[in-house]
Amino acid sequence: MRRFYLFGFLLLMSFDTLAQLSFKLAGSHALPVAANLGWLLRVFGQPWIYGALVGYLGAFFTWMSLLKHAPIGPAFAASHLEVVSVMLLSVWLLHEPLTTPRVLGAVAIVAGIVCLGAAERDAPEAVPDIAG
Repeated sequence: MRRFYLFGFLLLMSFDTLAQLSFKLAGSHALPVAANLGWLLRVFGQPWIYGALVGYLGAFFTWMSLLKHAPIGPAFAASHLEVVSVMLLSVWLLHEPLTTPRVLGAVAIVAGIVCLGAAERDAPEAVPDIAG
């Protein structure tokens, strides 16, 4: 089951990261933003918008599969690891600055996920209430 969680959350993080970076790239290539048909055509003329759609659909189905088995607390926290992966890939691919507050935020996110995972591992098994 551990391998399932590891693979599942890595897949979820990959799909979420693909979606976020694709939206950024599609939006950047469709500037200037305007509420008109020309802007929509520019957006949907970018291949990145379809990467975003694939990313969101993949993330949705991966998340639904993980929720069948994973405890909700740590699963919800781990589902936000894409914040860290998007930040790191944005530094590399989009040349965005890596600042101290961003690094500290990423460390806090990872530390929170580790704490939730440890708490879940050490928690006693829940007994289902069938009486009621």
